[in-house]
Amino acid sequence: MKKILLLLCFTSFSTLLFAQETEPEEESTSGFQKNKLFTGGNLTLSFYTGGTTVGVSPYFGYSVTKWLDAALSLNFIYKGQKDPYGNKARQVNVGPGAFLRLFPVDFLYVQAQYEHNFINYKYIPQAGGGTFKDKFDVNSLLLGAGYSSGRGGGSNTYYYLSVMFDVAQLPNSPY
Repeated sequence: MKKILLLLCFTSFSTLLFAQETEPEEESTSGFQKNKLFTGGNLTLSFYTGGTTVGVSPYFGYSVTKWLDAALSLNFIYKGQKDPYGNKARQVNVGPGAFLRLFPVDFLYVQAQYEHNFINYKYIPQAGGGTFKDKFDVNSLLLGAGYSSGRGGGSNTYYYLSVMFDVAQLPNSPY
């Protein structure tokens, strides 16, 4: 349940996507087109009793067609927690990834996102029993859907809201 709540917090605080647009040049039907490049990202801020989650996930992509976007991403997420007994846990996730967004209509999309997360975990007991540290990595396959506003019609700024689920559910997944 905590994983689902964390995922919902993460996705609900997704922020703006800034797509770069230039003046329309002659539209060619093949080859690379600079005006189809976009950049954007997510910002995660979550403050709750006994914990904090802060993250940033920039991405760089290309609109393959009017209905298909592909992008490379990098996420950085810090999570700190303290239980009622004073024990602390710190986790840092860094992970490259890639995603595809399919837009059946201009404002709705489905998304598939692959990530490979490198995780550093540190547990600090209040009683001074010795710090526990661990490093591991894990793959995640996120599937979901979302809503975007202002994507079409020549707009160069839009926002989106998505709900994603880690369907791989591998042990040690941050989701």
